Amino acid sequence: MDKGWWKLTLAVMVLLVSTYAEASFSHHMKDFIRAVKQIEDEDPDSDPAAVLKRLRRAAGLNDAFIQYFLPDAETGGSELPANLSEYFSKVLHHRVLEDAKEEGVVLTPDGTTVALGPLLLGIEAGFLSKTRGTARGLYQLTLAKDLGLSLRHGSSGTNRLGSDGCWDSLTSPKVFTLSDEPTLLTTAQVNGGMDGMILGREVSASSKLLKLSILLNDYYNHQLDSKGMDGAPRLISRRRRENFKALLLPPLLARQVVKSVELQERLAGHPMMEVKNKKQLMAVVKEGLKKFVHVYMDCPPIISRCMWGAAPYIGTPTMLSLPLSYLYIHHTHTPSQPCLTFEQCSADMRSMQRFHQEDRGWDDIGYSFVAGDDGNIYEGRGWLWQGAHTSGHNSKGYGVSFIGDYTTRLPSQNSMRLVRDQLASCAVGGGRLVSSYILQGHRDAVSTSCPGDAFYAEIKGWEHYGK
Repeated sequence: MDKGWWKLTLAVMVLLVSTYAEASFSHHMKDFIRAVKQIEDEDPDSDPAAVLKRLRRAAGLNDAFIQYFLPDAETGGSELPANLSEYFSKVLHHRVLEDAKEEGVVLTPDGTTVALGPLLLGIEAGFLSKTRGTARGLYQLTLAKDLGLSLRHGSSGTNRLGSDGCWDSLTSPKVFTLSDEPTLLTTAQVNGGMDGMILGREVSASSKLLKLSILLNDYYNHQLDSKGMDGAPRLISRRRRENFKALLLPPLLARQVVKSVELQERLAGHPMMEVKNKKQLMAVVKEGLKKFVHVYMDCPPIISRCMWGAAPYIGTPTMLSLPLSYLYIHHTHTPSQPCLTFEQCSADMRSMQRFHQEDRGWDDIGYSFVAGDDGNIYEGRGWLWQGAHTSGHNSKGYGVSFIGDYTTRLPSQNSMRLVRDQLASCAVGGGRLVSSYILQGHRDAVSTSCPGDAFYAEIKGWEHYGK
């Protein structure tokens, strides 16, 4: 066999290995963690900051703004293997394409989508911290810079933030497509920024030096036990919003956004911002942050219909006339057990929708929203479509159900807070529910979905929250 044949065979083998490595890692957080662990295993003595620097180098995350806070990624450290370098470049480099495909994001086990860039930048800033509990550039690297871009350059006619989307597959995700008009700051970027800020602060305050794969695995892959979120630890992705809310007050976030804009101007060679212009910028930021606070700090995480795999609405929905006056509270009875994972809650939603459409002959799942025990609210007919949940009252209020049979017991404290404190507040703040709304457990609702005595009494005790 001649040397030319051997060279051709070797080239084909290298190509196959590279293709296999890329194909074996999807855009799921579990696969991303697996790829990170592969790098760590190749160099067991490498510290987390060095691993993060190599990932940043592969993804080209090394502009002047980043270098102001973090070491130049092009200096020191070995190159990643070509196959892994290509994977990390694709999964870390964030951009939104003209066809509304969002790249640089991964699906997490809790059902949310996260941009990896701001997540890893925040963690790297935390590991490089020289003062316990503080990390230089943490706010700017994770969220403030992107928020500044969105709030400063989004016109009044543009939806500046919040576009979300759906994956082509939930088991082996590769392509994420935005469902709404693309915005200057997507929900995945916000999720990644919040997680980067939370984890960056955490590692900066800790004396333990965890490997990056362990840190990410503990945060994103925690398995809930029978107590659900009531027994869950503090530092997990399902508690993202409550941890972020405890970490950062809106006035502080506004100041950090303005500081980020000033730094970008300075790095671009522009003169120092005048006091008058700085005040105008602060006013714009404060006004824009009102929606950010409402969507990401007041509202609960809501899993969209396409993410839980909803079948299409049959026919044409009847639109609600907003604002409404009531939240009608139900439980599902069947499924009878609380759902503890995104996968199980999604399966329960599909099961209920099939029952409502095929057995009862309804156009869609009857409820407006459904509360899981996994820390999520699931979108049923949503904010705008009239539901089929409370006979004679469907046009007057939203129907919200807890997954599980609660004729003789109460739902978890976490899921009740999710509905009573967050979903209701979200509805009022968004102008969908009048501020004097009443939460009711409606006994003539939908056959067996009426709450039991203990649950009914609990709901009646909620009424003062809305008055």
